Amino acid sequence: MKKVSDRIARVCFLLAATASFLIVAGIVLLLGKNTFLALKTVSLSQLLFGTNWNPAGYTGASYGTLPLLVSSVMVTTGAMAIAVPWGILVAVYLSEVATERQRAFFKPIVELLAAVPSVIYGFLGLVITAPLVARLTGQSSGLNALNASVILAIMILPTVISISDDALKAVPRTYREAARALGATRWQTIWGVVVKAARPGIVAAIMLGFGRAMGETMAVLMAAGNAPAMPRSFLDPVRPLTATIAIELGEVAWNTEHYYVLFALGFYLFLITLVVNLIAEPFVRRIKEAA
Repeated sequence: MKKVSDRIARVCFLLAATASFLIVAGIVLLLGKNTFLALKTVSLSQLLFGTNWNPAGYTGASYGTLPLLVSSVMVTTGAMAIAVPWGILVAVYLSEVATERQRAFFKPIVELLAAVPSVIYGFLGLVITAPLVARLTGQSSGLNALNASVILAIMILPTVISISDDALKAVPRTYREAARALGATRWQTIWGVVVKAARPGIVAAIMLGFGRAMGETMAVLMAAGNAPAMPRSFLDPVRPLTATIAIELGEVAWNTEHYYVLFALGFYLFLITLVVNLIAEPFVRRIKEAA
């Protein structure tokens, strides 16, 4: 009976892995096919390095995605710059400093933030943080890259905090006891031993937060200003790649040049996320080996 149950479990795991592979392969094939069709009429250089996005231009459509890419990178970078240090500090507090009662109070609140729909964050960015950003920066409108970065940072905080907290909690207690026995202070133990040992998990939390920020659609659509022009600073309105797809895909005619180019933007996002993860993988492996 035990052999039969093991065999059934093995088959179930194999089917789950195969289904996951087929789903990802299907997405890649769909995006790749439509990107290939887009490149039949739009040059790769214009698509990657063009600075004018105007699919309905009177003198001809223009599909320069560089402003959209720069907008995505700006908003994601700004969000990570806010969320990563803040998230790690909160995770260290929950794991190493807070009492059990404090942890039991704050941990569910942090995890509850992850359950808030992105449209709610976008609404808050539209009616609360945007006027505040406008007042603090002296701009006529607060719908810009800075506002979108703040909203995205709040959105990815639960991911960074929860996974970093789990990584810190997974560090064996003997590490802490050995450091204290050697004369290290509490803060030296936390930052020099515990956080260092938990680096693989913290890096994983940062990577997942990056993926969430880069792929977010509704919040940036509502909070970023939706201007498909090359931004010069965080105070300029922007339109990231995801917002462009969400705004235009529902209205574009099927099997047209514009339709295929929007799929090319999706393939673009997929490649960016893939490259970032491939670059991070050796660093995560090196950190694990050092730990």
